[in-house]
Amino acid sequence: MAGRTRSLLLLLLVLHSGCLAFRSPLSVFKRFKETTRSFSNECLGTTRAVTPIDSSDFALDIRMPGVTPKQSDTYFCMSMRLPVDEEAFVIDFKPRASMDTVHHMLLFGCNMPSSTGSYWFCDEGTCTDKANILYAWARNAPPTRLPKGVGFRVGGETGSKYFVLQVHYGDISAFRDNHKDCSGVSLHLTRVPQPLIAGMYLMMSVDTVIPAGEKVVNSDISCHYKMYPMHVFAYRVHTHHLGKVVSGYRVRNGQWTLIGRQSPQLPQAFYPVEHPVDVTFGDILAARCVFTGEGRTEATHIGGTSSDEMCNLYIMYYMEAKHAVSFMTCTQNVAPDMFRTIPPEANIPIPVKSDMVMMHGHHKDFHVEEALDWPGVYLLPGQVSGVALDPKNNLVIFHRGDHVWDGNSFDSKFVYQQRGLGPIEDDTILVIDPSNAAILQSSGKNLFYLPHGLSIDKDGNYWVTDVALHQVFKLDPHSKAGPLLILGRSMQPGSDQNHFCQPTDVAVDPSTGAIYVSDGYCNSRIVQFSPSGKFITQWGEEVSGSSPKPGQFSVPHSLALVPHLNQLCVADRENGRIQCFKTDTKEFVREIKHASFGRNIFAISYIPGLLFAVNGKPYFGDQEPVQGFVMNFSSGEIIGVFKPVRKHFDMPHDIVASEDGTVYIGDAHTNTVWKFTLTEKMEHRSVKKAGIEVQEIKARNMTEQWSGRLGIPCAFPLKSKTWKEAEAVVESKMENKPTSSELQKMQEKQKLIKEPGSGVPVVLITTLLVIPVVVLLAIAIFIRWKKSRAFGADSEHKLEASSGRVLGRFRGKGSRGLNLGNFFASRKGYSRKGFDRLSTEGSDQEKDEDDGSESEEEYSAPLPTPAPSS
Repeated sequence: MAGRTRSLLLLLLVLHSGCLAFRSPLSVFKRFKETTRSFSNECLGTTRAVTPIDSSDFALDIRMPGVTPKQSDTYFCMSMRLPVDEEAFVIDFKPRASMDTVHHMLLFGCNMPSSTGSYWFCDEGTCTDKANILYAWARNAPPTRLPKGVGFRVGGETGSKYFVLQVHYGDISAFRDNHKDCSGVSLHLTRVPQPLIAGMYLMMSVDTVIPAGEKVVNSDISCHYKMYPMHVFAYRVHTHHLGKVVSGYRVRNGQWTLIGRQSPQLPQAFYPVEHPVDVTFGDILAARCVFTGEGRTEATHIGGTSSDEMCNLYIMYYMEAKHAVSFMTCTQNVAPDMFRTIPPEANIPIPVKSDMVMMHGHHKDFHVEEALDWPGVYLLPGQVSGVALDPKNNLVIFHRGDHVWDGNSFDSKFVYQQRGLGPIEDDTILVIDPSNAAILQSSGKNLFYLPHGLSIDKDGNYWVTDVALHQVFKLDPHSKAGPLLILGRSMQPGSDQNHFCQPTDVAVDPSTGAIYVSDGYCNSRIVQFSPSGKFITQWGEEVSGSSPKPGQFSVPHSLALVPHLNQLCVADRENGRIQCFKTDTKEFVREIKHASFGRNIFAISYIPGLLFAVNGKPYFGDQEPVQGFVMNFSSGEIIGVFKPVRKHFDMPHDIVASEDGTVYIGDAHTNTVWKFTLTEKMEHRSVKKAGIEVQEIKARNMTEQWSGRLGIPCAFPLKSKTWKEAEAVVESKMENKPTSSELQKMQEKQKLIKEPGSGVPVVLITTLLVIPVVVLLAIAIFIRWKKSRAFGADSEHKLEASSGRVLGRFRGKGSRGLNLGNFFASRKGYSRKGFDRLSTEGSDQEKDEDDGSESEEEYSAPLPTPAPSS
């Protein structure tokens, strides 16, 4: 009886009396009373919550305003008012979260949130009135797009006025560095009325108990359906760790029709139904969750913490607008005997492998593209050996000035041979503005001979390596008093506790301060030091045999810490693989290796959920191109590759990624730094399987609008007065302020440009361009006619050659047609963006072929064997 009462109270908390969230250990009535929505500096780009798309559509970015949960199983809520008063429709959801930090998210629609603060503990409730679940996310589920003509109705007289986001932070080990979290969801809304209204049917068990050690436990739910017809097109399952499979059915006249069946340990997305399912009055909706109690020492109940369990089936449907009901629930089992005939498949667990993550029912593609408007590609410092991001998200570059690593730099014992050149006289460390590439600060003059690795700790200190000095330095970027710490002996290669041999990179654990050094070109080891620089331990050895074993290295070249998993990953360069180890025990965890890597992996960078890498130039006869990679860190699979448009990769030496989806790569041969942006492009295929066409995003540049978890919405280019007016209306609604005078001036200017008679008409420009060509052709025809009359038919061949020479001047050298790309490209200040990319790459490669100095640094493997000492 007590358990039944507890379950009913739980249901009331979730759904009926204001959608109260499950109780966390934190104070129930504590509120955050900020009157304005403030964002952390770590939530770059989230201050602009509304972005117009066109005259009828806009995007809404709903994010946590930079929060740091202090205890596990914390539920935070935040609200956002719909920025328009009229009726609108949500047609697209894109999650901005990672399971590394977030257990799950729910998005509610209601008329009044439980708090007016920027965010609050959800123990106080989510809404004061009835709340409708619009969206749910967990386990790195990809985006969900609704079928064409279907939308969740909000605003107007009957729709919700507020969105309330609830985020459950389960295990908070990822927050040991006290960073701010900005997880949330981005919505695509339209004012265009949708003929079909989407809704959510939640089937939820409230009284299941899973006995400790029990191998199989079933949780059954069933309800009679007594509403107008609904058409099911997608479903989502949800349990915690003990769930093995969740299945949902429509039962009509004793016949079971599958709605959906999935493992809750896979990404908890809305998966498409295999076949359209309609549910009408008199049908029964049924669901079963299969659990196991193995491994538990006490009974597990339904509850809100990650150690409790849940049995939820979310059914996404649409109805005709005039009969639409936005949210329905089922928490009973009205027909328990019926489950004796449930299809056997409902009792069979679905095995889950790591490589199945993000693969079921969704097409995935992480598109990384160069930021073509970023001028930093033209900085051209010396050989770029290291790139990193400081705490302010500024780009920091480590370069070699006028020094070059080539075949004359070292002898066979790895002693630097060009010491007479002296240290680099230029500032070797540049702090770059990430938006406009302006140099904000510079340092490192007369300190280094051959810079290599660069990393920045949580306090903003620089950690650099110099392969000529065989040393590691800790630098205060704001002090000119010299290094804070030096490891290794100057110009003395070695392999003991006090020496390095061409060290390559440094990683500093943000929670413990432990220092890890990859050492390096002539040692095959990782060395750990205390925060004060005391030697702790080392691991690794040279490769023996043709097949490298775990823990064997051939040039450990780059390091990436995964703090919340206590792992250190190493780019094992010449073995063309990535090895990951536990930082506490140094135990080998796994290897990531793909054929597309080729023979080399130069550098790696980690952000929550994703691992980035760059490989090396292919050897003669190899097919794998030099490129960048995006990998799902959980599975290790490649989910995206990328190359630059301007210039080309020659020796991409280092890579760094930020949590807002920006990626920087430094090249040691072309002396170039590129900026890339990560755009998550995952389309739900529920539409095709359900027999409905996909709703297309209207904006041409939508890839910029919806950049990944790590991406941030950005404004679209101004294309029309209508677009600009839409922007003004939405922003004024959102911020409760009138349209600015500056915006009005821009609108007037835009109008003047388009009014007839203002400026030079397009027709006139076209006419002026066409007339000379017509005149020229007329002259050529006239000459040919005159000569043919004067000299006869033999003149035809001469005329063809003559006119060919004339037109050849327009066609361009070696061309058989008028090449507008080459013609306009010859004009000063012209950008080739928009013309044939292949031609652009070809011309860039020719132009930049000699830009970089040849270096033997990266292709000296196998390294020369040191001569035996006498």
